[in-house]
Amino acid sequence: MTNLTDTVIGIIESIGEVGVGLLIALETILPPIPSEVILPFAGFAAQDGTLNAYLAWACATVGSLAGAMVLYLLGVRFSYERLHHLAERKWFFLFGVRDLERGMRFFDDHGSAVVLVGRFIPFIRSVVSVPAGLDAMPLPRFLALTALGSGIWNAVFIAVGFRLGAEYEVVERYVGPVGKGVVAVLALVLVWLVVRRLRESRAAEDGSEHDEQDEQDEQDEQDEQDEHDGQGDLDERAPAARDA
Repeated sequence: MTNLTDTVIGIIESIGEVGVGLLIALETILPPIPSEVILPFAGFAAQDGTLNAYLAWACATVGSLAGAMVLYLLGVRFSYERLHHLAERKWFFLFGVRDLERGMRFFDDHGSAVVLVGRFIPFIRSVVSVPAGLDAMPLPRFLALTALGSGIWNAVFIAVGFRLGAEYEVVERYVGPVGKGVVAVLALVLVWLVVRRLRESRAAEDGSEHDEQDEQDEQDEQDEQDEHDGQGDLDERAPAARDA
């Protein structure tokens, strides 16, 4: 077992079902805390009579709601307007205004499904609360979807831990790599967005420099034309002056 796993188990053994709820609340805010350890161990502890399975499930679901609310309110506090303003800045390299607007349009159309389905995907189940807050999803709908998705997730993993008993660690062995895979995919998407954003910024700067050069060339041509026209006027006036 890792030190983190030992700590999780120690907390649950010390304060029981309340510890399950507190750990799940932290896991929702801080994804590195593994729910695939917390919930199956709670199921194992319920099997040997240390915990009440139904109370552990209730505490876990309340903890999920509490953690999700923190991230939801963080999104509301930051607001879509502030994020849009930030995306307009040239130095902000994560994504541009177009990416943000496209993402929020998708969330406007499919936000409920994203929040519900996201509760079943490691790591996503935590961060999905932030765009819900940014998009100002109605709070009752957000809480209902979170309670439904998290309730199912918690029940499944507690039940699996109850069924496996002392072999509950098998869950982490299989689910852990899935979470790491999701993080890896998201990291690749983020890198792609950053690279594209930097290329677009560089192209915009090159285009601006090209436009400035074109304007300068046009100005130089105009100056040469004016100089030529002025010289022509002088040449025409010279004979007239001699005749006079």
